[in-house]
Amino acid sequence: MIMINTRKKDILAIIESAISAADPQRAIKDIMHLQKNRLTIEKQAYNLDLYENIYVIGAGKAVCSMALSVEEILGDRIARGIIVTKYGHKKNLSKIEVIEAGHPIPDENGVKGVERIIGLLKGIKRGDLLIILLSGGASSLLPAPNENISLNDKKIVTGLLLKSGAAIDEINAVRKHISRIKGGQLASLIYPAEAVCLILSDVIGDRLDVIASGPTVPDNSTFKDAVDILKKHSIWNNTPRPVINYLLKGMKGDIAETPKAGNPSFKRIRNIIIGNNKSAVASAEKKAKELGYHTMVLSTFIEGEAREIGKLFGAIAKEIDSFERPLKRKACIIAGGETTVTVKGKGKGGRVQEFALSAALIINGLKDAAIAGVGTDGTDGPTDAAGAIADSTTVKRANEKGLDIKVYLENNDSYSLFKKLNDLIITGPTNTNVNDLYMAFVF
Repeated sequence: MIMINTRKKDILAIIESAISAADPQRAIKDIMHLQKNRLTIEKQAYNLDLYENIYVIGAGKAVCSMALSVEEILGDRIARGIIVTKYGHKKNLSKIEVIEAGHPIPDENGVKGVERIIGLLKGIKRGDLLIILLSGGASSLLPAPNENISLNDKKIVTGLLLKSGAAIDEINAVRKHISRIKGGQLASLIYPAEAVCLILSDVIGDRLDVIASGPTVPDNSTFKDAVDILKKHSIWNNTPRPVINYLLKGMKGDIAETPKAGNPSFKRIRNIIIGNNKSAVASAEKKAKELGYHTMVLSTFIEGEAREIGKLFGAIAKEIDSFERPLKRKACIIAGGETTVTVKGKGKGGRVQEFALSAALIINGLKDAAIAGVGTDGTDGPTDAAGAIADSTTVKRANEKGLDIKVYLENNDSYSLFKKLNDLIITGPTNTNVNDLYMAFVF
């Protein structure tokens, strides 16, 4: 890109700082300590002499990094473990079996992974300790379709929801009600063993019932909610008939609801957040200050259509460029969260790339500004890019190549545009996942 190299270096250094702050290996080691037979997890001690077996299960894009730390701490004390992660995110572990599976669309490997985990849980009992590791992506990586619902049915529903612009809590409310383990149902399979669930949050506000579709906590959503969500996003009529039939049976009370508060299976499970978007944003701000920027954290609760949030960040950059408010230049506005994209075109991209592409139109021609968006997991949508950087010259450079940004935006083809301009952010798998980072710079 044409941006002065030191400025691009600043942006990438800030992004690197944010991702490093969400390192799950370090987070596990910060809260889990072993001294002889005394295991301490976030100030609560477990006398390992009182437990017959220690098992480890889990899923997510960051679960291998989490499991690596657990293995380093507990070693041969682990009787057995099974975790499921996204293709390309596998690490070599000695005591814990790793299964790779599809994300964001579930596949047969994910189903096999769930079946192996359920098989392990059938053998646990009171007197055993289970350590559960969850990070972003676990919902897709642990597909366990309920009776008469095929994996293909679940794939179709997931695809419809992802393209509809549905929020993550809405997507998960539907997932919970066509699954055998989500929405607190995993807790029922664990009981009466004791369990500790360590969670790397990829959900705004760290809602335990939303992260990984809440397999170890009470579920507040209902079958009716799932039906209403599919109708709200105009995808009910395209939903596979087996899913429709199952949800309607649930609404009538013919199928038991997901476990609610008060269910005894939740009494023997501790749920602990080990990392989140807030820590990543705080680290980004600290790094920006070290690099000499005036900084402001706008919010860690950013939601909405990616292109609309892009317009907002572009407008903030324009305000700073024109009037030096709310910050004087050299300025860095930082936010975290997770936007959505209502897919209407046939292009390739992701939410933070669409965010940046939309912002490019707003900051076009400003003296010296840039907008950057990055997914902390290193994967934005079905692409190999973590995100993208747009600057004041993006539109001009695109025009010089005969590329119309508006056409690319309407076709949801942000990846193709940024690739042609060499403005993609490529990190590879980061082994963490704490939502997205959104930034506006005026130099």
